[in-house]
Amino acid sequence: MDDASALTHIAAPGLDAAIDRAAAALLKRQRPDGHWVFELEADATIPAEYVLLRAYLGEPDAPELEAKIGRYLRRIQADHGGWPLFHGGALDVSCTVKAYFALKMIGDAPDAPHMVRAREALLAHGGAGACNVFTRLLLALFGILDWRATPEIPVEIMHLPRWFPIHLSKISYWARTVIVPLLVLRALRPRARNPRGVTIDELFLQPPATLTDLPRGAHQKEPWASLFFALDKVLRVVRPHFPKASHASAIAKARAFVDERLNGVDGLGAIFPAMANAVMMYDALGFGPDYPQRAIARASVEKLLVVKDEEAYCQPCLSPVWDTALAAHALLETGSEPARAAVDQGLAWLKPLQVLDVKGDWAEWRPDVRPGGWAFQYRNDHYPDLDDTAVVAMAMDRARRETPESERFETAIDRGVEWVVGLQSQNGGWGAFDADNTYHYLNNIPFADHGALLDPPTADVSARCVSLLAQLGETAQSPRMKAALDYLRAEQERDGSWFGRWGVNYVYGTWSVLCALNMAGLGPDDPMVARAADWLIAIQNPDGGWGEDCDSYRLDYKGYEPAPSAASQTAWAVLGLMAAGRVDDPAVARGVAWLQARQGEDGEWDEPGYTGGGFPRVFYLRYHGYSKFFPLWALARYRNLVRTNSRSVAWGM
Repeated sequence: MDDASALTHIAAPGLDAAIDRAAAALLKRQRPDGHWVFELEADATIPAEYVLLRAYLGEPDAPELEAKIGRYLRRIQADHGGWPLFHGGALDVSCTVKAYFALKMIGDAPDAPHMVRAREALLAHGGAGACNVFTRLLLALFGILDWRATPEIPVEIMHLPRWFPIHLSKISYWARTVIVPLLVLRALRPRARNPRGVTIDELFLQPPATLTDLPRGAHQKEPWASLFFALDKVLRVVRPHFPKASHASAIAKARAFVDERLNGVDGLGAIFPAMANAVMMYDALGFGPDYPQRAIARASVEKLLVVKDEEAYCQPCLSPVWDTALAAHALLETGSEPARAAVDQGLAWLKPLQVLDVKGDWAEWRPDVRPGGWAFQYRNDHYPDLDDTAVVAMAMDRARRETPESERFETAIDRGVEWVVGLQSQNGGWGAFDADNTYHYLNNIPFADHGALLDPPTADVSARCVSLLAQLGETAQSPRMKAALDYLRAEQERDGSWFGRWGVNYVYGTWSVLCALNMAGLGPDDPMVARAADWLIAIQNPDGGWGEDCDSYRLDYKGYEPAPSAASQTAWAVLGLMAAGRVDDPAVARGVAWLQARQGEDGEWDEPGYTGGGFPRVFYLRYHGYSKFFPLWALARYRNLVRTNSRSVAWGM
């Protein structure tokens, strides 16, 4: 019996049934108009900030909603007493401060056992004074901290020319949309209404009003850090003397920036922090709840709520384009007629969401490129992203090859590819939203203690773009593909893995790149491919699965550390090994068996952990859809390759 036949024999029991159950479960979750959207859960920060936003605005009490959010926050409190950034993680000071503040705002008594545990744990970690810049700005709005405890970010930066070392176009889209309304708030220094008069002085080791030292991020390096922190001190002295006319026009310019990008009920940047800051900005400028822009901004926040029978929380954003495109890939892998019909409906839903008529912020540096990307959310026309665009275009290309109406996606794919090619960075890679967003010195400014101010090229996004181009027939010898492959080669870690910026972490990055290399024609014997596959096999858990937690993003990371197996990460590893030509390796069969054994009766997999990356070391995501479509994808591809006795993967992901 040859290897492929042996694997068919091993995998045959229950494999077809497992795939059918998973596909049926995914089909049931399709919305009537054809799209998929799953919950996108972060940590306690976003639901806590939602509660505090209501308190800031002095909105009428919402006891039922707040009670549900309270139950959610209490449930996710960790055994260590605080709140982590991800399931099973260590206490995070800023997250714990906000969760405690929100629960106290809801009405939880400070002497309640869970509040006592949180307070004691927080004080043991340096108290609320050890919180980050974003939390300090929130506490300053509530009058708990003096504004001296926050960095100077003068609104006059709206007037700076693009050649200046600090400019909005030189930071990431998410930072840009969060900062601009925050500039207005920092300039006007409004005070939260806080009708219940809640304070949290008990969380500090020193009187909050005496706190003035700014936090430094562990990533911040000399001499840049000292230079920027010295500049902050100078700004504190000179800012009050800035011309009033320039100050007023800068505020007007910031407001115009927000107005233009308000994005209807999908919100500024389609992300909660920017949306909440926009609401507070309009409020600080004196616009009442009925003012159209403020009302729209406020409504956008409500769309993020997940309200269930007993609990509620607020999502950081929505992920329908990403979810729909990935679900389409997984279902296409099954080859069934019901799956193809569902994919056709999903792609028809995606097609009109392509941004063809708005030159977003990305055009600041690439003005001659025509728009043609897709955003992550329902609408976010100023901020489409390369990752979504590549995944959508690949799904459309795959669907047109398998259905008779092949011409229906031609124009959409061509425009998507044109935009992707136009945003390739000079180093050969791709960032998520912008080209050449590599001004790393800016991560040393006092405001950037989180270290997530930029959007440089990353291996995972670059791999997706390479996969797209290769799937459409571009060879590895073309200048742009050669540059991209050289970039990926340079980014490979010493152990053979790749960093996963938008997924946790090296398993995600390695899967992404191996798929791209396969599509680009690099075979199993290529040293880059072989080293990566060997690494994946070496880190497989004894139970047959793969796992990795968010601690792998820490700055002192020295190599893979075991973590419990997870459905999505096991699927990524299996897909990666198959892309590396290792379909007949026993590690793949063990991974497939792990997925089969842990599938629920409903056809889905349980995955409580966080396998999505927001901002390394700052913000992580639990994509509820990942455990629904990635295992299906891996199982179906395994079946397809084994039954065709093939070592090759047919598609770019």
